[in-house]
Amino acid sequence: MDRAEMAGSGAGGADLPVSSDALLARLDAAGIPYRRFDHVPLMTVEDSKQVQGVMRDRSQGGLHVRNLYLRDRKKRNFLVTVEQDRPIDLKALGERIGAVNLSFGSADRLLEFLGIRPGAVTPLAMVTGAETGVTLVLDAAIRAAEVVYVHPLVNDRTLEMRPADLLRFLEGLGVTPVWLE
Repeated sequence: MDRAEMAGSGAGGADLPVSSDALLARLDAAGIPYRRFDHVPLMTVEDSKQVQGVMRDRSQGGLHVRNLYLRDRKKRNFLVTVEQDRPIDLKALGERIGAVNLSFGSADRLLEFLGIRPGAVTPLAMVTGAETGVTLVLDAAIRAAEVVYVHPLVNDRTLEMRPADLLRFLEGLGVTPVWLE
C-alpha cells in the first residue's frame, strides 16, 4: 500500500466510512466556509511543513496542527489536536485529561473509531468519533488563531477554517472538546 492509499486519499477517501467528499458536502450544507488546498499526500508534520508556504503561518494568524490518536489503560480513545510544534509529554497529558498510561492507538483502531487512516488524523474525524465515544482534546491556541488548518479525512487535502466554524461543526456533531490551556 502506498502513502496515498494508507491515508485514504486518491478518490477522496471513497473507501472510508465517511469520504472526504461527503464531509465537504456536509460542511457546505451546514454553511460552514472553508478554503481547500490540494497537495501531495502528507504523513508527518515535516511533510506538512513542505507545503505550508501557500498557507498562512503563525505570524499571519494561521495555526497548523498535529493530531494524535491515543488510548488509555481503560481502552478509552482520545483525539488530541495541538499546535504542530508543541511538545507533548504523554504522561503529563494523561494527568491533565484524567487518562492513565496513554499510548498510540493502532491503525486498525484508528479506522474503527475515527474512520480514517494514519496521516489523515484530524478533528474533523469526529464525524465518526462522536458516534464511537472518542474524546476530543484541543489546544487552546486554536481559539486564538484566525484560521486553523486541518485535513478533511484524507491527507492530500487541507482545509483552512476559522476556529469558530470548526467548533460550530463539532457542536453540530454533539462534540464538546476538552481544552488544553
